Amino acid sequence: MAVCTTLHTAATAAAQSLISPHRHKQQVIFYGNTAYSPRGARHHSAALVVRCSAATGDTVVIGLAADSGCGKSTFMRRLTSVFGGAAEPPKGGNPDSNTLVSDTTTVICLDDYHSLDRAGRKENGVTALHPRANDFDLMYEQVKAIKEGKAVHKPIYNHVTGLLDPPELIKPPKILVIEGLHPMFDKRVRDLLDFSIYLDISNEVKFAWKIQRDMAERGHCLEGIKASIEARKPDFDAYIDPQKQYADAVIEVLPTQLIPDDNEGKVLRVRLIMKEGAKKFTPVYLFDEGSTISWIPCGRKLTCSYPGIKFTYGPDTYYDHDV
Repeated sequence: MAVCTTLHTAATAAAQSLISPHRHKQQVIFYGNTAYSPRGARHHSAALVVRCSAATGDTVVIGLAADSGCGKSTFMRRLTSVFGGAAEPPKGGNPDSNTLVSDTTTVICLDDYHSLDRAGRKENGVTALHPRANDFDLMYEQVKAIKEGKAVHKPIYNHVTGLLDPPELIKPPKILVIEGLHPMFDKRVRDLLDFSIYLDISNEVKFAWKIQRDMAERGHCLEGIKASIEARKPDFDAYIDPQKQYADAVIEVLPTQLIPDDNEGKVLRVRLIMKEGAKKFTPVYLFDEGSTISWIPCGRKLTCSYPGIKFTYGPDTYYDHDV
């Protein structure tokens, strides 16, 4: 049984991985950066500490869901660096592999469980978001095996060619992150997760990010990207977006409210929605647990540029859950 808890503490800003002195436990502890002191202009070192512990031999499994082009891969690289070590593709393997491996963590892209390649999806008239285009039986069997400490030969979906490449060997890590369109869609897979995150990116932000990625990294044309977004929307609404109701934490990225009629999109508003009562997760809070707080730090004490910063914290409901 894995357990995740979160707390604040004064600590070094360096990211670390620690092994518990208890023989039957292993723990991974995350340290954040400096925080603004609510008592004045000075900054102090503080940390957000998340402990994920598991019985020996068990792999902690984290699921990250989001639509295509919403920053899952970037988020995963940041997360794995916090766990310890730089995330890199498997050495000596397929150069087009979607897998990332660090000292403690392996990140699997669930696109690798597409049952239809690009041509097959076009022939069958389905998008990659549709359940018919994905092999959930194999996804469940392999995630379960890795969680139990068994190596698997995982398929590879090649985003460059749109083809399914020969499989690669995945050995069980301390922490397994499965990221993609459907980590919480299938209940069998969802029940294997020790912690789950949903990245909920607003349509305005998502459109800008997807154009930047698909044009720069994948060579797609602007008109093709727009057509793809429109074609995928019904399946996104039906199969991807509903997964956020199951997440332990939802990160919403929205247009700013600090700049009236902002059209540039360079300043963003972020909401962290944390589920109350989750067995393996304790929500963090701003200043005072349970309070409703809105705080704008004094502009003369900030080093950031216009339009400044605004923090808010308070209880709410989300899909009938207390958050």
